[in-house]
Amino acid sequence: MHTEASSRPWPGLTCLLLAILVAGLGMHQLMALGDGPLISGLVEALNALRNPLYGNPDHLLLRYSWWPRLAMSLLAGAALALAGVVMQQVLRNPLAAPTTLGVASGANLALLGATLLAPGLLAMGREWVAMAGGAGSVALVFALTWRGGFTPLRVVLAGLVVNLYLGALAVILLLFHQEALKGLLIWGAGSLTQNGWHDVSFLAPRLVLGIGMAVWLLRPLAVLELDDASVKSLGISLKRLRLAGLGLAVFLTACVVSVVGVIGFIGLAAPNIVRLAGARRLGARLLWSTLLGALLLAATDLVLQGASPALSTLVPTGATTAALGAPLLLWLIPRLRLASVPHAAQSHVVSRHPAPHRLIRGLSLALLVAVGLALFSGQTVDGWHVSADWQVLEWRLPRLIAAGASGVMLALAGAMIQRLSANPMASPELLGISGGSAMALMGAIFLLPAPGNLTLVACGTLGALASLAVLITLNHRHGLAPERLLLTGVAITALFDAVRAIVLAGGDPRGQQVLAWLSGSTYYVDLPSAALVMALAMLLALASIPFCRWLDILPLGAASASALGVRVGRARLALLGLVALLTAAATLVVGPLSFVGLLAPHMARLAGLQRAHWHLIGAALIGALLMILADWLGRQLLFPDEVPAGLVASLIGGGYFMWSLRRG
Repeated sequence: MHTEASSRPWPGLTCLLLAILVAGLGMHQLMALGDGPLISGLVEALNALRNPLYGNPDHLLLRYSWWPRLAMSLLAGAALALAGVVMQQVLRNPLAAPTTLGVASGANLALLGATLLAPGLLAMGREWVAMAGGAGSVALVFALTWRGGFTPLRVVLAGLVVNLYLGALAVILLLFHQEALKGLLIWGAGSLTQNGWHDVSFLAPRLVLGIGMAVWLLRPLAVLELDDASVKSLGISLKRLRLAGLGLAVFLTACVVSVVGVIGFIGLAAPNIVRLAGARRLGARLLWSTLLGALLLAATDLVLQGASPALSTLVPTGATTAALGAPLLLWLIPRLRLASVPHAAQSHVVSRHPAPHRLIRGLSLALLVAVGLALFSGQTVDGWHVSADWQVLEWRLPRLIAAGASGVMLALAGAMIQRLSANPMASPELLGISGGSAMALMGAIFLLPAPGNLTLVACGTLGALASLAVLITLNHRHGLAPERLLLTGVAITALFDAVRAIVLAGGDPRGQQVLAWLSGSTYYVDLPSAALVMALAMLLALASIPFCRWLDILPLGAASASALGVRVGRARLALLGLVALLTAAATLVVGPLSFVGLLAPHMARLAGLQRAHWHLIGAALIGALLMILADWLGRQLLFPDEVPAGLVASLIGGGYFMWSLRRG
């Protein structure tokens, strides 16, 4: 039995130390305003707040920017932390938070859509538009995990896929309306910049209302620490209580997103830090988490303000908190007690195909049909045409080759990582390998002068290897358990999202190039580059053939593999190196979020291709087929505009993944 929270001083001491840090950072910034010591700057700042001299620029800056920004950071941090505590209590899940459950992404997408398509809705209240989007995402997560009983892993996985899916839709809007939404890139990354007190006046009463609702629900929510049967025996409606708690969390998150954009991981970090510091009772966690969330966000923002003169680009506060929260999640994962749950793919026994060579011939024929469709048919300014005109083919052919080759490489990487981890829900995208590769590629684009293709592939491979090293380091104690691998992938993907937001919000002209590349567009691929990608795909596919025996044996477990003469450590390292190279080369062409690495091996296995060599061949053919069709569909759906192949594939793959979770 745990010691009561009131007897533990650590949550209060943690908040006190952070409050001292916030005060120190604030005072350091105010010192520059006074002519003398610290007290002079403080007096000047207080005078600017109470009785500003409107002819003094420093007073105007303090009154209408610095003080409102400090107040907004405290309010937003408190609201997000409160929402995180309520979500974790309702779902009995320490990883539940506004960002991990897709609430913030749904609210952000709703506001983007309303800004473009129905600006009149914003006049009715931004928070209601954001709340509708956040509630929609939570409803989708609930629909996907209802059958599984809201187990922590399923909820977080569903939240990850919903986040990626809604993020893909948001990127489509940004690609097609870059000028109209250019300013929203900074806001969407979580900007606390203020030019008055109107946003503070908007958020403060809503936070007070949220705190009042939390206090009112305190006793019913505390009962959720019991199991469902005990709660029902007390005459409490679980559905109504969960609906009320999640409604409160969504309302608070939507209010914050509507004024400052997406602030990452405060709702996850504050409740878990407070819990680890010793606060066990719900009332204590609500109190200390709210205070700690406010102080965490304020401290982060003050550090950024102090560092901004030395930075060459704008760094949004929300993206920074997400970048800091991802390591926290990585630190939490080994300390979580997670029960293994059956995956959707494992809940159905799939029989081996009696004639796999016939199935491979059928897939090859389907691929040839898709190649013909993508090369010779499509829309033009004169309507739909079937043509063999070389002027059209020389534009379509490089894109087809690049898309197909990338699909082959992602599918091979996904098949290997699934067999290596004995986890049919693993893929380069979900395990963060693609995210690590993409972060390294972005670093190369921005830091190296005119990097060539080989340099980019090398940097991407190093990034993928670094992600794999993190995966192995954090999970080797637990035998690379599937649920922990996937949660580690969630954290790495969150870090990638934060880096992407910082890059896109910086205003660098290369940011639009990065956005097009991240979305998986094959538009800029020329014939020599496509030939290089195809040659690399063929070379890596041939290199995977000698590993088929290992891929048949390793799923049996380390002990069985060793008894059969396989040097498990060496085999895993070699396979992981090949996975990293495949992922990096494919990510360079179609971006990091295509889901082909999950979908193609899964479909090949469901078709009955169980042996490793048949599985790899089938997955490669399906991967090429999916990417070629995705590229062709992207050209046709919104003609003359184009949806990048990577985004189309992510929408197809994400939809399939959500269907798999729903079936499980």
